[in-house]
Amino acid sequence: MSSGLTEPHVVATLRAAGCVFAEDEAALLVEAAQSHVELQQMVDRRVSGLPLEQILGCAEFCGLRILVDPGVFVPRQRTAFMVERAVALAAPGAVVLDLCCGAGAIGAAISAQLPGIELIAADIDPAAVGSARRNIPPPGRVFEGDLFDPLPTELRGRIDIIVANTPYVPTGSIALLPPEARVHEPRVALDGGTDGLDVQRRVAAEAPHWLAPGGHLFVETGEEQADLTVGIFAANGLTPAIAHSEEFFSTVVSGRRPLD
Repeated sequence: MSSGLTEPHVVATLRAAGCVFAEDEAALLVEAAQSHVELQQMVDRRVSGLPLEQILGCAEFCGLRILVDPGVFVPRQRTAFMVERAVALAAPGAVVLDLCCGAGAIGAAISAQLPGIELIAADIDPAAVGSARRNIPPPGRVFEGDLFDPLPTELRGRIDIIVANTPYVPTGSIALLPPEARVHEPRVALDGGTDGLDVQRRVAAEAPHWLAPGGHLFVETGEEQADLTVGIFAANGLTPAIAHSEEFFSTVVSGRRPLD
């Protein structure tokens, strides 16, 4: 990169704009930029509130480089806890569905840790589906549509693991999110309705028809919402359990379809 804007200047600019991890972000931007002009453009975009991952075109998740197109929900590091929970219960050759897949980070991470699974993913957002199709390795399949609607009927009753990173921010709290999410990520990936659990309710109602006997549904939720999620799972015939991670600051609720 040509001389001009230096890393200390980038750090100072990002810090003044309120970037908490200004040093780390500056290092990534300086490394990625091919010229002083490009670096200035990238810094300007970050200062305007664009997520760093969308500027760089990728995010690190579970040791993988996940491609993230503009306007696509950025994978959160806390969601690695759901990957851990799913991997711990997935048998070799399991059929795994990454529902509300976004860029496909969860499915790609599970596939990397469990080679040989049958991986399916789906999302309603066309931009997310485009990213997911670049991140999920073949023979994984990615479908576009609302929740289970686009899935082949042959999968009904065959899925061993469903990981569904559904939106769970209450509608009234959307305005409180940082601009990286509020302005630059799709609302459909954030807004969970009045109490944040509307999409979880829909997923829990349909999941028993798609899960194999003994199969599991996993969702990420807010710690204060977990008891409500447990009630939703139980009302739909799933045996629920809550897991918390202090390392990831994450709460995951699982639901097991009983054996027939």
